[in-house]
Amino acid sequence: MGDATGAPRQAAAEALAAPAALAGEEGLPSERRRDWQNLRQRAVSAAILLPAALLCIWLGAEAWTALVAAASAILAWEWVRLCGFSTLRLPGSALPLAVLGAGTLAVGGAYLAALLLLAGGAAAAAWLGAAAGPGRRRPTASAGWLAFGVIHIGLAGIALIHLRGDAAAGLANVIFLFAVVWASDIGAYAFGRTIGGAKLFPAISPNKTWAGAAGGLLSAVTTGMVAAYVFDGWHATGIAGLVAAVLGVLTQAGDLFESWIKRRFHVKDTSSLIPGHGGLLDRLDGLLAAAPAAGVLGALLGPGAMLWAMTCP
Repeated sequence: MGDATGAPRQAAAEALAAPAALAGEEGLPSERRRDWQNLRQRAVSAAILLPAALLCIWLGAEAWTALVAAASAILAWEWVRLCGFSTLRLPGSALPLAVLGAGTLAVGGAYLAALLLLAGGAAAAAWLGAAAGPGRRRPTASAGWLAFGVIHIGLAGIALIHLRGDAAAGLANVIFLFAVVWASDIGAYAFGRTIGGAKLFPAISPNKTWAGAAGGLLSAVTTGMVAAYVFDGWHATGIAGLVAAVLGVLTQAGDLFESWIKRRFHVKDTSSLIPGHGGLLDRLDGLLAAAPAAGVLGALLGPGAMLWAMTCP
């Protein structure tokens, strides 16, 4: 009796296993198929978003500021949701209001006022978030992280407006920054997937490796030096490499930071806005970390000065 029932069960199990075995032998494994599908989604998304960003950079400060404002609004919406609040009512609405208000002041050159507004907005978000009733937030909501988002997103927005604002060097500033950030991301992914090896911080991001980190840094430095040569000749490549190294490290730190934040809130992506990428915050995590540093460097080198223009006499 046991043999009579065991045979059909074994046959059924083999029938269920057959498609999986066939996929492994005659096609790509399911995991590789998902990776390929995700890569195609990423390529399509990049083909749409990248030309739009480059066009706004090229058109000038007005178009670029409009793009930064739109991106800041989306980033603020994603961050508020991540922290467990809603942008439709207080305290969640304090974040986008403060960020967009600071950006407006930055357009007029009132950078100190913009920074003070960010500080006030962060304090208001923290107080309102802590005082909000259960109906205004999820049980896991965090008023502290909501307040941090005001500074995190707001500083990057102000820096990007500042870097593009100079008529003479604004175009070079922003292209240099984006080229370094993109090169760091692409280099880290390519080297990490190709070489593999020891994990960088497996508890935070299990897919990142030391090989990927080194490849991302090398790609950022090389790209920064090439960009400097294109804009300003060989004499500028040395300082450009140093600046690119700093920005490359910050880009990877921003990526790791966002991975840690998502683990803190138990989410895979900040939203499903961009196919293959998740949310805009998932795509711009490195830029949010690198842009404020680039803005400080630009300010130290003079209003709108190219980041690599600090050459020895």
